[in-house]
Amino acid sequence: MVLRQMDSLPIDEGTRVLVRVDFNVPLDDEQTVSDDTRIRESLPTINRLRERGALVILMSHLGRPKGRPDPKLSLRPAARRLSELLGTAVVFVPASVGRAAEEAVARAGPGDVLVLENLRFDPREEQNDGNFARELAGLADVYVNDAFGSAHRAHASTTAVAQLLPAAAGELMLRELWALDDILGRPEHPYWVVVGGAKVSDKIGLLKTLLPRADGMVVGGGMANTFLAAAGKSLGASRVETGAVSAAAALLEDARRLGCPIVLPTDVVVTTEFAAGAASRVTGVDTIAGAEMALDIGPESVRAIEAALRDARTVFWNGPMGVFEWERFRAGTDAVARILADLDARVVVGGGDSVAAVNQTGLQDRLTHISTGGGAALEFLEGRRLPGVEALRVADE
Repeated sequence: MVLRQMDSLPIDEGTRVLVRVDFNVPLDDEQTVSDDTRIRESLPTINRLRERGALVILMSHLGRPKGRPDPKLSLRPAARRLSELLGTAVVFVPASVGRAAEEAVARAGPGDVLVLENLRFDPREEQNDGNFARELAGLADVYVNDAFGSAHRAHASTTAVAQLLPAAAGELMLRELWALDDILGRPEHPYWVVVGGAKVSDKIGLLKTLLPRADGMVVGGGMANTFLAAAGKSLGASRVETGAVSAAAALLEDARRLGCPIVLPTDVVVTTEFAAGAASRVTGVDTIAGAEMALDIGPESVRAIEAALRDARTVFWNGPMGVFEWERFRAGTDAVARILADLDARVVVGGGDSVAAVNQTGLQDRLTHISTGGGAALEFLEGRRLPGVEALRVADE
């Protein structure tokens, strides 16, 4: 894959650069950014453009405002946090297009950074509307897409704008694609896949793609319940995707045929109440009571995962091992993060809840790459073409 890079763009002092970033970050009740990972990951591209004297105009979405302004989904808190990280003033523009945006750009100069208001406050963004794209493009001279987390969406800011201005991939976009491309096409063996999270149905395509490439697979989290059900286990009140049991059974059979071991939990942490402080116990997967639900993997399962991964040279991890947001049910996820951090291996973590889970452990700096893209990372690894990436591809590749 060959993408146009920023060095190919005509950027001089004062060049107006429109940058699609992914500032879709969580906000707490005080409208403060509670996890700034995605903002931090955008800094290399922003700083590089500022060093070249560019006027940097950042645009992003946040949440799902359904085409209407929503004060709770404003990008103002993200702009405030970016200012703190850069150590310089960042201008927040309370509009994405129109006179307010045009006047803010006209007042700015070389090295300045602006953050436009949430793109999705305008319904035309998600419609990939050409007129909206032209209004955005009219603010700048060139375009950079650094929002891998939104690259699977064919929206005005990710695809249409790229057809209207000289366009290139930002540094984060390139890092993401290089890391995931290695996982897909050039993993060093033994290569293991660790998957968790709630639903099997969300990851069927991913598992089908990665299974023939992997030397082994670990399945945890809520999705493990469906695999265990496919293996004939009784899971009590645990959440099982009944509609996905046959797909899980087929994957188990494919793994057997390919000689690819799948490590499933042998013990779990169960409770009778889905609540953070609920009483819990550890039990084997063959002895779950009818009223009990599994919310984490148990210590025996952790030891089995550690033994399976001991000689791994490449690991892809997507999805927590349990309800990691609650302390009582986070031990399995924390343990897997520590196991991976201690490996002499290339470890790539695929976005979504996995990022939050790793950040919770404080081990993120000991892993090779943590993707900022949730759905985008999974779709890329399934082999799908991402519209935001395709728009940056060198034409004669």
